[in-house]
Order: sequence, then structure tokens, then C-alpha cells
Amino acid sequence: MAITRRRLLQTGTLAAAVPAFEVLAGLPPGAAAQTAAGEPVWRHGLSPFGEIKYPPDFKRLDYVNPDAPKGGLVRMITIGTFDNFNMAVSGVKGSLAPAVGLIYETLIASAQDEALTYYGLLAEAAAYPDDFSWAKYRLRKEARWHDGKPVTPEDVIFSFVTLKKQSPTYSSYYQHVVKAEKTGEHEVTFTFDSPGNRELPMIVGEVPVLPKHWWEGTDSESRKRDISATTLEKPLGSGPYRIKDFVAGRSVAAERVKDYWGEKLPLRIGTNNFDELRFEFFRDNLVALEAFKADQADWIQENSAKQWATAYDFPAVAEKRVVKEEFPVNSVGRMQGFVFNLRRELFRDVRLRRAFNYAFDFEEMNKQLFYNQYRRNNSYFDGLELAATGLPEGEELRILETVRDKVPAELFTTPYTNPVGGNPEAVRNNLREATRLLKEAGFEVRDRKLVDPSGKPVSVEFLNESPSMERLMLFYKTSLERIGITVSVRTVDDAQFENRLRSFDFDLTSKVWAQSLSPGNEQREYWGSQSADRPGSQNLCGIKNPAVDAMIEQVIFAKDRATQIAATKALDRVLLWNFYVVPHYISSTLRYARWDRFSRAEPLPKYGISGFPTQWWYDADKAARIGKRS
Repeated sequence: MAITRRRLLQTGTLAAAVPAFEVLAGLPPGAAAQTAAGEPVWRHGLSPFGEIKYPPDFKRLDYVNPDAPKGGLVRMITIGTFDNFNMAVSGVKGSLAPAVGLIYETLIASAQDEALTYYGLLAEAAAYPDDFSWAKYRLRKEARWHDGKPVTPEDVIFSFVTLKKQSPTYSSYYQHVVKAEKTGEHEVTFTFDSPGNRELPMIVGEVPVLPKHWWEGTDSESRKRDISATTLEKPLGSGPYRIKDFVAGRSVAAERVKDYWGEKLPLRIGTNNFDELRFEFFRDNLVALEAFKADQADWIQENSAKQWATAYDFPAVAEKRVVKEEFPVNSVGRMQGFVFNLRRELFRDVRLRRAFNYAFDFEEMNKQLFYNQYRRNNSYFDGLELAATGLPEGEELRILETVRDKVPAELFTTPYTNPVGGNPEAVRNNLREATRLLKEAGFEVRDRKLVDPSGKPVSVEFLNESPSMERLMLFYKTSLERIGITVSVRTVDDAQFENRLRSFDFDLTSKVWAQSLSPGNEQREYWGSQSADRPGSQNLCGIKNPAVDAMIEQVIFAKDRATQIAATKALDRVLLWNFYVVPHYISSTLRYARWDRFSRAEPLPKYGISGFPTQWWYDADKAARIGKRS
């Protein structure tokens, strides 16, 4: 279950950018991207960090079982619903079915035993010049859609233009790619608006390729298809799976394509082993867990620390027919927190936002609600080497000096830390500091109610869609009320929640931003001034800060890995010291439980998390031992 750039971009969680610094396939660091004659060097893989692991003639990935048996069914749980198979409008219209990600392919795909190394999938090779002003991709002649027609440059161009037009996220992510054109029978060239952006040659390879001829055709009832609308017509793909059947809003089944064109590609050997993947949808985590316990599903991710600690004591676990396992997360950092909507006048004073952080007693919440299974978020890149720690020094300090007059002075003198609670004395001290900050900002308490400088009572609403997050909001509500703030929690359905987020109609809400090992252009979408007022953007906070904008550009145009790390730490520090969120919590592992019917190769790749279901297979012997499915 690798968290890929494409998956995160589709879900709106992350456009996980990966800059191509010095090496694209088999060349030593610093090698030129062009021959002496000025011709581009065609490469079979792309990597940001140095020589890539696998040579041009590699046969398979080291972490798979090339002899894994094909067959079997796996049933997986998804929380929520779906009403759409059109990924072009996902995040804008409708809820996209997860199976859609299995039927489409990209020009390149990642290897999970290397940090952000990509190899050709639909494309057999890529090239770009020394100044990174364009990139070419050469398609495999054998690449086919499920109807037998070839994947063409026209498909790639159609996909790029359509996604950029229909999706605000893709539009922002690819805003510096000005043109995609056919430059050969099997060749596509992407042209960028300026040189020097080292990640653009790589991220254009992550465009999901859609079938132009299918979308421009008609359906079974002779109606012309509309790429700008949601649809529940089974889409045409080129990947290892196709949609088999579905019940709208309740389940989707994807079946393995037996004559899949890419079956023998080095990236595909030993993967996609299940004959059928079935996604079962549930509105509620508790109901989903009961279905899993009743053997109505094979695999479940558990996001509730309380459930993990208390709800898995049923007989099948004791009998080892159900396996609980935690998988380390090495490839993704994240920030999760309560988001202030800076478009609201109330939240524009950093002292008020900081006071909210002092009122959050994470330690007590962690003990009462989460069985002490978490630690506090202390970075927007928590879990990665990109997280700022201590005081800035070296290259990071040099970068921050360029915005010294635009950032809080404490950034240079005081390591960032969150307030620590957990006992009555610490909580009282934190609430005193919160009250001091509010008073300094012109707020005061009258008749036990906090009022702003104009005398208006301070009242905030937390917007929510999840019962589990509602518990946390209600816990926090009590603390905020102790400093005089009137708090309400509004829990709405998925559709209303998404619509209100897209139009920024909220005071506070909860948000997770995932980060890749190598951040880049997506940071503009998350924090940049240009995305603050664009409906549907990931800049939920509404940040318009010239210091943040400057740090983002430092990240994007970093010329080597060391500079990128320093620039990202600088960006992290500026975000932290502006208190745009009240940080929540993080864990270094993800929790899963499964009925013991499946096997995998050992060891799992470092950057692949669980590898499920891609690298696993149905184990008939194990399945026989634990009995038939219910």
C-alpha cells in the first residue's frame, strides 16, 4: 500500500512533488542531461538522489515474489461512499470510487525500495535538457487499452489538457507546464514556462493517462460522454484491473485483466496477484469493524487508537485466524491539526491563534481518548528529515535571513515547541498564558465570556464530518470555554462538508497534509498566496504571507538535496511560528488487521508501508486452515 504521488493528488491530500535533481537513470550525479552534440539523453528511470538502483535491463523489483500465484478474492473496507468513476472531476464533483486508481496508468511509476525513484511504465524512456525547460516521454509501442487500441501521444495530451482544465488541484500543480504536444509517432513533449524548475520533468510523468477515443465516443445508449461530468459508466483503462461490477454507493469490484499488456514489465512482475479486489463501503468505523469481525471483509485499517487497544479481543484474534500488524511509515510526513480560516477577521491576529494552542491539552487527550498511542505534531513535515528542529543554522539560517523582517523574531532565538499539559498545574499555566496573549491582542473576559476589541463575544464553530474527530473537538471545546470562548461543533454529511470546504465556509476544521520525501510545487497549493482564494484549493487556512511564498520558491528551485532540505526546514519554521493550525498528533506506524488468508514477500520495501494489496497474494493453504469466509 505505497502512498504514491498520484494517489495523494487524486484524494486531495497531497500533490507529492519529487524534484529530479542531478540524476535521471543510470548517470552519475552531476552528469549532463544532453550529449556533446546537444541531443537529449534518453533514460529508463528518474531519481532525485543519485544513481538509481535498477539498470536499464533489470528483470524485476527485488522486493516482490516473481512466482506469486495469481488468483483469489480480497475484500477491503472503505469509509464513505462513491458516486463517480470519472477521475477528471474528482475533488470537484462527486466522490470517486477507489477502484478507479487501479485501471489507469501513468508514464512512470515508483519503486518502493528506493527513495522516490521512478521507472518507465507507459513510457519506456524520458529526456530533458540541462536547463529543465522541457521534458520528452517516449511511449511503449506495446501499451494498450483494454479494448485493444494502442495508448498514443494524443491520449497523453488529452489527459493533461483535460485534467488541468477540469481539476483545480491539477491546474495548480501543473500551472508551470504551458504545453503538451506530439513530437514523434510515440513521443510527447511537455514545455515549461521557465527554466530551472527541477521537478517538472518528473511530475509530468505522473499524469494519469485517460483514453481520448473512449471519452470522445458514446455510451451504450448512444449518448455522448462528458468528461466534465460525473459518471457511473464503467470506464476504459489500460491498467492491470478493470471495473467488474458495483452497487452504487455500497461496493465496487475490480477484476484482473488476464491479457494485460504490461504483465511482463519489470515493474509488474510479482504484483497485482488477486483475481478480484472488492471494496466494501461503510459510513461508520464501528459498523465497519463489526463487519470485519463477522468475516464480511478481509482487511481493515484501524485509525482509532481506542479501537486498536480495546476492540480486537474477539476469538479469531486469540485463535490467530486474524492478524494484527503495525507497519512503519518511512516515506510520508504529515501535519494534522485544527485549521484556522484566516479569511475570518477573528483569526488574523497570531496571538489569538497561539492562545488556542495553549488551550489544547494534548497530553490529557492522548491519555483519555487514545491510550497514549500518539505523540504531538511538531512539524509540517513530521516523520521526515525535512522537519525543523532546534535553532536554524547553516544554509537554513542563510535562507531565513532573506525574510528576517517578515517573520516572528522568536523564530531565530527559540526552538519551536508546543505547550505541554497533562496535569492540573501545567494546564493552569497554559491557560494563563493563553489569557495573557488574548489580553495583549485586545480581548478581555466579561461575565465569563471572551469579547473582541470591539466588544463582540467570541464564538467559533468547528466544522466536522467524522464521529471520531467529533470526540476530539468536544474534548477541546471544554478547554476553550475555560478562557471564555463560546464553541459549537457542527457535524455534517460528506457532501456538505466537501462543499463547505471548497467555498471556505467554516471557522475551524480538521485537516491532514501529507508530505513526500521531496516536496516541491505542491507547496504553492498548500500555503501559497496564489491559492488562498481559489475555491477548492488545499490552502484551507487562506495563508497570504510573503515570507511563506519566498520559502516555497526556495524549496522548488533548490539546486541540490542539501539545499532542498534546508529550504524545507526554513518553510516549516515559518509556518510553525505563524500558528496557522493547532497541531494534533502523529504515529510512526499504520495499524492493520487481516484474516490470515494472504502472504507476501519478505522483507517489505522500506518505502512501501504494507504493500497491500499490490505485493500480496491469496494463500490457499492459509485460507484452508482458518476456514471458509462467512
